[in-house]
Amino acid sequence: MGKNIVYMTAVKVPGMEYRSEPYQYGIDSWKHWCDKNGAELVVCDELLHPNDIMRINFHRYYAPQILKQSGIEWDQLLITDADCVIHPDTPNMFEMTEGKYTVSRAIGSFDWICRSLENYSQLLFNGYMFDVFQYFNAGFQIISKKHEYIWEQLIEYYFNNRDQILHLQQNYGVGTDQPIINFLAHQSGEDLKFLPYEFCAVDLHRFEILDKELTFTKCFPGIYQFNAIPNNHNAQWTKYYMENTYNALYKK
Repeated sequence: MGKNIVYMTAVKVPGMEYRSEPYQYGIDSWKHWCDKNGAELVVCDELLHPNDIMRINFHRYYAPQILKQSGIEWDQLLITDADCVIHPDTPNMFEMTEGKYTVSRAIGSFDWICRSLENYSQLLFNGYMFDVFQYFNAGFQIISKKHEYIWEQLIEYYFNNRDQILHLQQNYGVGTDQPIINFLAHQSGEDLKFLPYEFCAVDLHRFEILDKELTFTKCFPGIYQFNAIPNNHNAQWTKYYMENTYNALYKK
């Protein structure tokens, strides 16, 4: 019988090592959570393609292939971002999927979301569009075996449209893999199961709960992502919050 797998890409990209420095806090928090909930954590720490060929965001969609090559059987597979710390009391999301493609709505900068949707729709997806409130965060996706083909489609789609995708990203201020996986998942016709915000709690600063008192940890147990932090040069604030959140939750 397979397992529930949490898969994370935590790679030291040459020239951007400062970004990966705090990832160990996220990895360690997930190890604790997986031990508590009977899941297994798999961390990919090597580039599958040079960063100038494929940005690291896209590498996570190779997870099913990596697991197969490693001889790891699985029932459900969650991909999560490396700049996250999970609260030890976060409910077991694998028990909530109903076998569906399970995600969490992207709630944050709707200017960025709408710009991504509009430009990808017009320039790459032949005008196809879906409701903005059905747009999910790529940093929290759970699939079962029947959904693997969508991630395979994304990799194929990327290489077939790489020049156009890079042009969009470099000139329009849009997302990387997130808009693409959204379009492909919605076009697939698969049922999507949306879990609440706390399963991918992004933009904590925008919601005024990111502070040195770690207010967000007192609001709800969940998966805290330390993105979109102002003045976060060299990821110093990412490191600050990941380290202090981990210590507060796991070193009491």
